[in-house]
Amino acid sequence: MVKRGFLIGNGGSRKDFDLESLRPHGKIYACNAIYRDGFRPDVLIAVDHGIMHEIYNAGVADEIPCYFRDWTRVPEGHYEMMKWAGLNLDERAKVKKHFDKFNENEKGDRTEFVMHGMNMAGKVSIIRRYENKPETYDVMKKELDFSDCNVSWVHDGDKATSLTDFYRDNTEFKKDRGWAAGPTSGLIALVEEQPDEVYLLGHDLRSNTNTVNNLFAGTRHYVAKENSPTPGVNWEQQWCNLIKEFPKTKFYKVNPNADRGPDNVSQPIELWGRFKDKQLYYIDYPELQAKLGLPFLVTYYIMCNMK
Repeated sequence: MVKRGFLIGNGGSRKDFDLESLRPHGKIYACNAIYRDGFRPDVLIAVDHGIMHEIYNAGVADEIPCYFRDWTRVPEGHYEMMKWAGLNLDERAKVKKHFDKFNENEKGDRTEFVMHGMNMAGKVSIIRRYENKPETYDVMKKELDFSDCNVSWVHDGDKATSLTDFYRDNTEFKKDRGWAAGPTSGLIALVEEQPDEVYLLGHDLRSNTNTVNNLFAGTRHYVAKENSPTPGVNWEQQWCNLIKEFPKTKFYKVNPNADRGPDNVSQPIELWGRFKDKQLYYIDYPELQAKLGLPFLVTYYIMCNMK
């Protein structure tokens, strides 16, 4: 029996595909804010600080396994020093006046926390540079808001794992590679599941427009919708490394039109050329449905080909 894994990104090509239909056919590994849509993959991966804390504080890590970058628990006794770094009451008041992006969940009876982002002493340094120059307040605000400060009070029994631990426990990798969430989810799935086949859905790597291709663009922790497309060169290289490292696994990239174009997403990736039709295959959504024995969704097929 073929063992499959499904790797879900947040590119627009997957927008109207029923991800739940995949569940009987293999484990689903997904990234970042996909949970906001009410969908729960089998495993969720995030590597950027803001979205990691959002996921944890939304209770997702109580429901399903989550992997986060540098998710290090710290005893509560270190909280004041890590957050305020010895600031006096006047300095704390300055921070509270000018900075409102301190994100923290309720502590309750929890005795450990995870913190990411600039501590408040760093914010005071920025405020001091501008506080006597009202005409530069807009610049000050941009600098202050460039880095959030995120705290999650954590509890025993959650399903959050630091990527540091994943890499440590899989000694051939030794340390975090610093990859994006998508390829990182692929690595975890390949190590944990050892599948015969993996399917990439929504890992578009490119855009069909002159703006960013992400279903959550314009929402918190994401770039603005009108931003230029994110260059995909790093993602392409990271996925290429995975294809090379797992030669016994077949990789299927699911696009609106396989690799036939004319859209940018449905173009073959030059860097992956040596693997094409040997270990790497481009398929469209009707072909995916046929391989899994799913009902053919005519409306979805028409919609993809009208874009």
